[in-house]
Amino acid sequence: MPQLAPKPQLADFQRYVAALEVERGFDQQTGRDKCLMLGEEVGELFKAVRQQEGLAMDPNSKVGSIDEELADVFIFVCAIANRYQVDLAAAFRAKEATNKTRIWR
Repeated sequence: MPQLAPKPQLADFQRYVAALEVERGFDQQTGRDKCLMLGEEVGELFKAVRQQEGLAMDPNSKVGSIDEELADVFIFVCAIANRYQVDLAAAFRAKEATNKTRIWR
């Protein structure tokens, strides 16, 4: 079973997700597969937010917690990044460098 360091860096999460996918047999899923599943997880996150905000919904609907659904989204983001050899920490820094040059109004 993969182990995650007590104070992991973003790269540690990516390595952990890669290892758990091998262990659970998900490593053969494609980037497209992972993107589609991420969409489903984002929908589950939205449903959890709807419930938290008190919006009307089917009382029989299964709804996870916001923290659980955010964790699922994060796992899929790491998995997609791994499929396309994206270093998320480097990508974040590069994107923020671009964002800092924009004018936000």
